[in-house]
Order: sequence, then C-alpha cells, then structure tokens
Amino acid sequence: MKLLIANRGEIALRIIRTCRKLGVRTVQAYSDPDRDSLPLRYADERYALGGATPAESYLNIEKLVRAALHTNCDAVHPGYGFLAEEGSFVKACEENNLNFIGPSSTALEKLGNKLSARRTMREAGVPVIPASEGPVKDEDEAATVAEKIGYPVILKAVYGGGGRGMRIAKASDEARRFFRVTKLESLSAFGRGEVYIEKRLVNPRHVEIQTVCDKHGKVVSLGERECSIQRRHQKLLEEAPSVAVNESLRHQLDDAAKKGLSAAGYTNAGTVEFLIDKSGKFYFLEVNKRLQVEHLVTEMTTGIDLVEEQLKIATTSTLGLSQDEVHINGWAINCRINAEDSRSFAPSPGTVIHYHPPSGPGVRCDSALFSGYTIPEYYDSMVAKLATWGRDRAEAIQRMKVALDEVEIVGVPTTIPLHRLLMRDEGFIQGNFNTTYLNTILPQMNSNLLRLERYAVAAAATSRLRNPTPTTAHRMSETSRWRMSARTQQMTAKPGW
Repeated sequence: MKLLIANRGEIALRIIRTCRKLGVRTVQAYSDPDRDSLPLRYADERYALGGATPAESYLNIEKLVRAALHTNCDAVHPGYGFLAEEGSFVKACEENNLNFIGPSSTALEKLGNKLSARRTMREAGVPVIPASEGPVKDEDEAATVAEKIGYPVILKAVYGGGGRGMRIAKASDEARRFFRVTKLESLSAFGRGEVYIEKRLVNPRHVEIQTVCDKHGKVVSLGERECSIQRRHQKLLEEAPSVAVNESLRHQLDDAAKKGLSAAGYTNAGTVEFLIDKSGKFYFLEVNKRLQVEHLVTEMTTGIDLVEEQLKIATTSTLGLSQDEVHINGWAINCRINAEDSRSFAPSPGTVIHYHPPSGPGVRCDSALFSGYTIPEYYDSMVAKLATWGRDRAEAIQRMKVALDEVEIVGVPTTIPLHRLLMRDEGFIQGNFNTTYLNTILPQMNSNLLRLERYAVAAAATSRLRNPTPTTAHRMSETSRWRMSARTQQMTAKPGW
C-alpha cells in the first residue's frame, strides 16, 4: 500500500509514524511554505503542490488527485481540516480508484451539513436540539423562527465547522443582524451561505463519543471525551473520560452514537458530539467525519492506534476490534498549544528560535516544530498538542503541570501560559465547568498573565545587569520569551482585550 498524505504539520507527521510502523509507504504533499517542514524528512516521497495559500495547495482537489496518481498511490489520508470532510474530494478519489481513508461519499451526503445530519439522527431516535427545519431565507424569517424557538438562539452556517460561522442572538435585533454576519462569514469560509437557527442551551457540557465503524455495519465506541473548555466555540483543552459522565449516561451516549452512525451507513473513524444540559439530558450536536485533533487522549486511555484502525478498515473493510476489547484505563488531558498571544488570542506566526518538548512518564507531545522552523501565516495557529496520562485525573493534571513548565517554545508567543494557569484553577481541578466557563475566568487569568509577564521582564532586566554582555542566543531567547519591556509597558497601558 502507498498513501498520499493530503495535509501538513503535526497530523501529517502523526500519520507517517503509524505508516512506518505498518510498512506503508507515504507520499507527503506540500505547499511552498512547507518545503522545509518536518513531515518531508520522514515521508518516503514528496510531491510539491506549489502555491502558498490553502486554495493553491491543500484545498486544491485537482492538484491532490494528480499528486496521488502521479506517485502511484493507492490511498489518500486527509488528516483533519482542509478537505477531510469535503464530499467532492471523496468523490474525486472514488472516481480515480483512490481509497479515501474516511467515510464514503454516500455517508458524507447524509452527514455533510448540519441539517441533513440532524435529520438522520432524529430519524434514528437520537435526541436533537430544537431548531429551524431548514435554512432561513432572510432577516425577517430569522427573527420569526428565533421567536418561535425561544431566545437565546444560535445562528449557524449549515456547512460550517471549526467554531466558525456561529453567532448567539438574545433578541430580535441581534437575530436580524447576526443573520447577515453569519451568512457573509459562511460564504467566505465555506463557499456556502446557508444559515439555520438552533436553540442555545444555557451552560451545557460538550461531550463527544469516539467511534470506529467498518464496512459491514459494525460500530465500536472508544469512550467519551470532555471538550467543554473552549473559547468562541474553539476547543482549547480536551480530556478523556469526562467527569460529567457516569456509567448510565455513558451507555446512553454510546448507544445514541452507534444508532446514528449506523443509520448513516458510516465507515472509518468518526466522532459524534453531544451537548449535555444541567439536568443531564443530552442532545446531538454534530458528527465530525474524520480523525479529531484530540484523538490522542482516546489513544492514551484505550491503547488503540486510531490511524492504524483507519487504515485497516479502509484496506480490509473489516474492523478487527470488538466492543469487549475496549477498556478505558486511567485519565488523559490534551492541551492545544497555539502560536497565539495568551491574552488576545491573536495568531503570531514567526520563527521558532528554540524548541524543547517535554518528556517523562505519561507525557506525549505531537508536534512538527523544531528549532529554526518558521510558522507560516497561511494556516491554523496550532503548533503542538501536549497530552499527559495518569492513573486518575489528579495525576494527569499534576503531570500536565510539570510538562507545561518543561516545554520551551522561544521566538513566538504561545498559549502555554494560559494552560499553566488553567491547570491551577480550582474550578477546573474540581471539574466544575461548562462551555462558557473559560470566558468567565479569562479576565482574572488575563490579569495574572500580565503580572507574570511584568515579573519575567524584571527578571530578564536583572539578569542583564548581572551579565552585561550576554550571548546573541541568550538575548534572542530573552527577547522572544518575554516580548521586551516596551511591549509589556504597552500592555500595561491597555490591560484589556
């Protein structure tokens, strides 16, 4: 078997590692900014797509299919993001006899947009959140439907994903205004402008079920993941299992996920996402029809290589795993490390002067970073996934504290400081949080981050007084790590967002 990897960064490297273990040859497709990236060093072959932007490279179906055919590949792995859930890409692979490592185009048609996915789940008996029956046509209909459902509501892009194309409305004027905004954002991000309206649950938990499904209708659950630590619908931290799920609820969630995916004729790895309200009732949210960013916490608690299972299902059509063989062992937490300012969340591409990943018992760091690597401006800002495992949640948290203190990324600001504070937050430690929790504690975290930065700059200044002729590398490290006193003074003058 020979596999084209139609993605980049850490997920490309993650796929390559499993392929090397299985003896599967890999071809890494790459854009111009990624010509020096780490996956190219480990893939068996490389194929230049050309161009810098996603549209010119990783979103270009014609180029990717040509790359697979030109290099005599049998299959294509899309990773996540980009074209991983694009039905037209799956059809192009099928038409060219390329084995797409993911669901079939038929399954994607049933689950490819949020409305058809809701319909499929509802018909399978899975609880769904009250919502409009179809896309709303204009502002007037948006206001009328929102009134009928009851505020607050959330306006969603039908073909959206990744936390984009979503706006919360609490009144009629907001429903009208946000309809226009969401439609324009959806057109820009996804090329489709359809918008529907859904009831906004108040302070729910976000829990998802990881599954693997073969081509004979067999569906196996690999347990749940807790994904409630988010900002603007973007996950920042995940863990497995969830403190909010007992055995009874876990059984109900597993059963609902299996019924829904079976009704869709789903194959390969898939994640069914749910919202759980304060009373413990759960509602279907969406299906992620690919490998998830947070898949590593499931791998750490089950011992199952999800990429390996994906490849086995795609090549043999049969899942060599039974539900009785799945055992949840311990607890795992994953922190998404983004090249962003911890307080403003503004993306910060640039050159990594020094990178040192953490290690030790129960520590895993998935990343394609290396010292001297330049993070491109064209792609997602996530640069690493840092996960820890413990025999229980307390041990996983304690190991994460140590790992976050050990990891070094110098040259660009990252979200590491935010995760350090989160690991010491009493609400998080006690498990008392929901999807809005991070927004409520960010102002205090923002203040703490500013104090830490002031202290760090003062320490760097003291160090310079004691050592007036530091080496260039030392100066670069200090400057990048603490962003210089002038920058901090600017933040002090404007301490808000």
